Amino acid sequence: MTDGDYKIIREEGPTRGRYVIRLAPGAEAEMTYRKSPGQPMVIDHTGVPPEFEGRGIALRLVKAAVADAREEGFRITPICPYVVVQFRRHPEWSDLLG
Repeated sequence: MTDGDYKIIREEGPTRGRYVIRLAPGAEAEMTYRKSPGQPMVIDHTGVPPEFEGRGIALRLVKAAVADAREEGFRITPICPYVVVQFRRHPEWSDLLG
């Protein structure tokens, strides 16, 4: 699988969900979140296996959530340190902070 082939899947339950990329058998990157009706998506964790770090995979997960927020009209509250940093680096996302 090349870096451009990563497919992001959004798995959602009633109160929790995650964005996931299956990287190899037994290896996946994920970004997890909590949600409540009418409340922002609270992103609480991002993880990429060490052998896949440094490829921008975690940022792809964040960008997927940002795109969904724009399309579906919800806001995001990042508490995962990685996602907090990405929101600081991307001031164009500040309108989505909730």
